[in-house]
Amino acid sequence: MTHLHRRQLLGLMGRISLLACTPLPLTVSAQNQKANLGRLVIIGGAEDRKQDRIILRKFLELSGGPNAKIRVITAASGVPDMVWASYQAVFQDLGALNCEVVPMLTRADASKPDVVSMLAEADGIFITGGDQNRLMQAIWESPAAQAMHRAFHLNGTCIAGTSAGAAVMSRHMLAEGAPTPSPEKDTVLMDIGLSFMPNAIVDQHFSQRHRLSRLLSALAQRPDLLGVGIDEDTALIIEPNQSVEVVGRGAVTLVDPRRMRSNFDKAEEGDKLEMLGLQLHLLPAGSRYVLANTPKNRKPAVPFWDALSVLAKTGAMRG
Repeated sequence: MTHLHRRQLLGLMGRISLLACTPLPLTVSAQNQKANLGRLVIIGGAEDRKQDRIILRKFLELSGGPNAKIRVITAASGVPDMVWASYQAVFQDLGALNCEVVPMLTRADASKPDVVSMLAEADGIFITGGDQNRLMQAIWESPAAQAMHRAFHLNGTCIAGTSAGAAVMSRHMLAEGAPTPSPEKDTVLMDIGLSFMPNAIVDQHFSQRHRLSRLLSALAQRPDLLGVGIDEDTALIIEPNQSVEVVGRGAVTLVDPRRMRSNFDKAEEGDKLEMLGLQLHLLPAGSRYVLANTPKNRKPAVPFWDALSVLAKTGAMRG
């Protein structure tokens, strides 16, 4: 399906909160599915690959350690061989014994049995940076994407993505848009991502590229969703319905527009936007929030914990 068709589908959703597609009948019980659910590692790009490599070490750990089957998707990159060589060297240096690139660069590749098998059997899947639109052209609603969902939901596979690979984690993916001095109407384009995060829009390289206004412009279109801005060399780790953690060297900016008042409906394309009542939370590296420890009786903190609970919900299995 083309960009236009995917974006038309998003447009038809309007401002209704997205309910992920109903999954097909499963071969395991819901209890087992919950027990095996994997983790998401969403990286703001430019993660350290030469020194401490905190984020990549954490991904390898969450995937099962040195013996884990690590599979690297380079389909977003314009120079996939070069990107693969870089990550292959890093993961091998970190002790990974079974690390392979997924031979998937085109939509035809995403239907090949060997590609689907590699993803279905992976312990950890790492999506590199590049262009999120290029990746989604290849993988959207493909057998490969379905295999990733089954691996995550049924086998506990850890799914990580950096830069463009982080953007595709969302159902509502920020596809295009240059940062503006302040939020403006219709200056960003949305597309459909892989739907591991149904309730949030992710932007990356956040502080380094001054992308707050870009994220706010996207949220003005979809005020029912959370905005997640991730700094470079920083990762947001989601343990579904359990915890949210930030590792690396920067911070995660969490914007909650759900109680916002805006002039979006009255504004014309390119107009400056009024956005009143936004809530912004800054989660620095080293922070970990366990949802079971939610301080329900501390009223000032309730909106924050509510936002975290929404953020920690992953999408339904697709395929």
